[in-house]
Amino acid sequence: MYQGKKISVVMPALNEALAIGKVIRALQALNSNGNAVVDEIIVCDNGSTDGTAAVCMQLGATVVEQAIGGYGIACLTAISAITSTDIVLFVDADDSCDISQARELLEQIVQGADLVIGSRVLGKEEKGALTPLQKFGNALSSVLIQLIWRHPITDLGPFRAITMRALRQINMQDKKFGWTVEMQVKAIQLGLTVREVPVNSKVRIGESKISGTIRGSVGAGVGILSMIAKLRWQQKDFRAQQISSSQRS
Repeated sequence: MYQGKKISVVMPALNEALAIGKVIRALQALNSNGNAVVDEIIVCDNGSTDGTAAVCMQLGATVVEQAIGGYGIACLTAISAITSTDIVLFVDADDSCDISQARELLEQIVQGADLVIGSRVLGKEEKGALTPLQKFGNALSSVLIQLIWRHPITDLGPFRAITMRALRQINMQDKKFGWTVEMQVKAIQLGLTVREVPVNSKVRIGESKISGTIRGSVGAGVGILSMIAKLRWQQKDFRAQQISSSQRS
């Protein structure tokens, strides 16, 4: 619990046996000194062959399996395993996040935000943590979102926190690389309170499945830009659905 709120951590993972144990221990360490923060850690093993699941279970994390590859579907699978919670904290399994900064994201939720993004742009970057292509794609996507939806944004960072109520309202659908931008843009469209806090980025442990290859980088870029275009095209229908839903309730 954090400030009376139950916290569930969602972590998608594909062959992260070298890093994920360190990440889980860092999350568990947030509960030290009598200050409990994390109530449960749910890892979606997205087809690992290196013993990732075994490492997680040894450390007490809940593991769910998803054979179909994709960042979004892994997150959706992990979320489906949550029975009851107040806040969902999304963390990457590669040790690229400074887990000690999780409290800063959660505090913003407690103070009234619906969605809080950990901005690597506003924080400190360890040399080599982000590739030039990652930085370019992130900057381009952020500028497009600002121009289209008139909302300040600096990063599509995966280190983020959201209330369960807002997550249900957003109704996430993307199963691949458009996941992060779908969440941010839909939150903006719904008029939810979206904030950013600076977070530090570290060089990940092991090779990235996205930025570590040309195919992965291009696939992620196309997925993100396609999602931005799709959400802009569907905006009128999305608003109409929300108005209809609110009238029924």
